Parts: sequence; C-alpha cells; structure tokens
Amino acid sequence: MKERTIDIPTRDGAMPTFITHPELGGPHPPVILYMDAPGYREELKDFARRIGTVGHYCMLPNLYYRDGGPSFPPASDRTQEQSDQLTRLMNALTRERILSDTEAMLDVIDGDPAAHGTGPLGCIGWCMSGPFVVWVSAHWSERFKALAALHGVRMMTEEEHSPHRLIPKLNGEQYYGFAEKDHWAPLEMVARFKEECERQGANALVEVHPGTEHGFVFPQRKTFNKHEAERNWERVFAMYRRELV
Repeated sequence: MKERTIDIPTRDGAMPTFITHPELGGPHPPVILYMDAPGYREELKDFARRIGTVGHYCMLPNLYYRDGGPSFPPASDRTQEQSDQLTRLMNALTRERILSDTEAMLDVIDGDPAAHGTGPLGCIGWCMSGPFVVWVSAHWSERFKALAALHGVRMMTEEEHSPHRLIPKLNGEQYYGFAEKDHWAPLEMVARFKEECERQGANALVEVHPGTEHGFVFPQRKTFNKHEAERNWERVFAMYRRELV
C-alpha cells in the first residue's frame, strides 16, 4: 500500500487530506471518505486503509481545516467545552462548503495517475456526513455511482436539500445502514426514509443493524459491535464491487 498526506487548495484555504491506494495494478477506482463529527483522526485513516486494501484509491479530507483541523474524543469522554466546539464546527459544514471542498478533491483525483478519474466514484460517510454523501452524489450524479451512509443523521428534515428530497437526483447504488438504538436517527425516521426510497424507486438498500447503537462501526467506541461492523463492511464492499468497475 502507498499513502501520503497532501494539502489540497480550496476556496477557503489548504485542506489536509490523507490518500491511500494499492501499490500495484492502478489506476484504482476512487472513494472519498467523509469524516464523522469527532473529526480527522487515525481511526478514520485505518478505515481509509481498509478501503484501499480492497483495491480503491481512498481520499480522507480534514473538513475542519477552516478552524485549524481539530479532532475530538468520543462523546462519553468530552468536556462541555469540547462538545460546544464540536457542535459549532459541525453546523458550519454547510452543503455549499461540502460541495466546494469536494470540487477541489475531484480536481486532485482527475490529475492523479493512481486514481481512475474517468471511471465511477464511490463515497462513504458516518453520522454527520450521511447527508454529505447524498449531497455530492446528487450534485455530481454523472460521477458518483456508489454511496454509503452509515448511521447518518439529518437524513429527513424540512430543509430544501434534505437527503430524502434528493433521492430522485441520485444515479447509482445506495446503502444506508442504521443502528437499532440511535436517538440521532430513531427507527421512526429510518422507516420513513426507507419508505421514501421505495416510493421514489431508488436503487437502495436501507437496513437496521440489530443490537447496535450509534457509532457501532468504530472500534474505539464503547458501542462497537464487531459482528455488525463486519456485516456493514460486507455490504459496502459488495456494492463497490458491483458499481466501481
């Protein structure tokens, strides 16, 4: 495997971005990994490496770069000051900023010989980045063909660009995996989101992982559920094999 960290120039500054991909056999199908609320950290780099080992060019940006790029411990270990700062940074990641940052990443992908920039792209996000992967996949529907949103939050809101409103604009396969117990994404919302996907004829799998809580995929959290985390990865990689060729 090869890996490096680069600063990608954006409209608002320089965005530190971790890139990893196989050493041989390129160019590789790109996947953009959008961080969850605790931020850019080694745990997510390990996720990027795992995506890379199955044959992808994986890019992980530090989306908090506008504010110095901080990261935060799990909710159970945060101070109130840290929680307040995290909420402020999370709310500052508007759709416009995510699209602008993604445009800068796509420029790098298109110019990197290790990435198959002319082929389909994948994306994956957890928690706060559930909407991000829908936003970018709807905006660049001709490019993004496989999106994964895991225990995504704010998937059904009254906002104009709520993910459920963008389903008709998506042009590819979608996987939405939710936790069974998650007050940020309650089962009532998951059921309505699934109904909306079915009503609009989305090429989507929406499922609840039994016996799980929010953050069940992350090994460093108390809610980690190894069995369902591996089942989650199986779903994602199977979709990438089908769509990112």
